[in-house]
Amino acid sequence: MKILDDEEEEQLSEARPSSATDTPEVSVFLPVFNEEPNLRPLHAKLDEALKSLGCSAEIVYVDDGSTDGSLTILREIAELDPRVRVVALRRNYGQTAAMAAGIDAANGKVLIPMDADLQNDPADITRLLKKLDEGYDVVSGWRKNRKDKMITRKIPSMIANRLISWIGGVPLHDYGCSLKAYRRESLQDVRLYGEMHRFIPIYAAWAGARVTEIPVEHHARTMGKSKYGLSRTVKVIFDLMTIKFMASYQTKPIYVFGSFGMLAFAVSILSGLYAVFLKIVHKADFVQTPLPILSVVMFAVGVQFLLMGLLAEMLVRTYHESQAKAIYAVRERLGFKNPTSN
Repeated sequence: MKILDDEEEEQLSEARPSSATDTPEVSVFLPVFNEEPNLRPLHAKLDEALKSLGCSAEIVYVDDGSTDGSLTILREIAELDPRVRVVALRRNYGQTAAMAAGIDAANGKVLIPMDADLQNDPADITRLLKKLDEGYDVVSGWRKNRKDKMITRKIPSMIANRLISWIGGVPLHDYGCSLKAYRRESLQDVRLYGEMHRFIPIYAAWAGARVTEIPVEHHARTMGKSKYGLSRTVKVIFDLMTIKFMASYQTKPIYVFGSFGMLAFAVSILSGLYAVFLKIVHKADFVQTPLPILSVVMFAVGVQFLLMGLLAEMLVRTYHESQAKAIYAVRERLGFKNPTSN
């Protein structure tokens, strides 16, 4: 193990908060999965970027079940740098779970996630923080000059970003860029699952956060292997459906289920009336057309949709009332004796 000289010890002690109870100004957290060759040069760049900030900072590495020597290197880095903490997950849970673990472990007032593959540039952290100081709650990185393959990465990403912006109502050019800056309070009520990490700016905006973006550097991968592929597109589509439902009907699910139920009832009634019309006018027996069966089936489907809507309403009310969870978020209070009380 490397022995630190006096100068290195002094630099590291200045970079670290003065006590265990102090809250660092900035927390950088990075999901890591099989990035062994990238970790040492990445940490060197992070160290240089954080020293230039002039404020306290911490680095949280989340090892997402790596099968190479990533965790060993992270242990070595943590021994040499007191700003570093490592969270090692039991197995590979995926990027969303690793991001959630990083958010839970970070103590900073500003949280900055980024990739560990050296494609994000730690030097952009300063620019993100400056933009945050302009009054924003979330600053998203935009890989304007992206160094990826056109057919398999850039075009699908461009289409996905357009869809996400349209459905989520937060117009960003690059939801897939991990490099972002969040004020801690903007992530307070965010709960991640599935592949939802890319939609965090949408969740934050729904809670009243001010969201913007700035162009950031993007470097081509030189070491290691990419973990992304076209297979993620299907997952993103399913998550988009969830986002759309939550955006429009999270607190009123009966509206969507009831609408489908009413549509099913309409098809049922029209089918039944047309079957009766054929019987009276054209003397066609009910057994000669599938319309009576369609009418009965669609009526049953309509009843099911209405019952599902009522059940969803009960679940939503139970969710909010059991946790005393408010259906609104307050940015600040003025003139109250206790500004934090509801």
